[in-house]
Amino acid sequence: MKKSYGPAFNKELIPLKQCPACKGKAVVSGVFHQIDCIQCNASGWVAELTGEALPVSDLVTQLSLMLQRSAKEAQELRGRMPPRGPHGQYEQNNRRGAGGTNYTGD
Repeated sequence: MKKSYGPAFNKELIPLKQCPACKGKAVVSGVFHQIDCIQCNASGWVAELTGEALPVSDLVTQLSLMLQRSAKEAQELRGRMPPRGPHGQYEQNNRRGAGGTNYTGD
């Protein structure tokens, strides 16, 4: 075990899973109305390893880290996809011009 003093320099990502009681909805159905889920502190997420709810201060940090990671993945996927619509067709080479060049009809 490595000795360390003070807080860590970077926050570590705690693996989360959906709450088994509310199935990630943050509320459970009562007799006449919906009630906040007690097992996950009405967040819909619990720690994957222990199954316990995280404190609200840690939960906010973990959800922010998950959101940032998802946004980064979405941005990478958008960068790989070719543009759609007329603009995408205009930018691609259709090999219909003289000598196999791009013909745009202009």
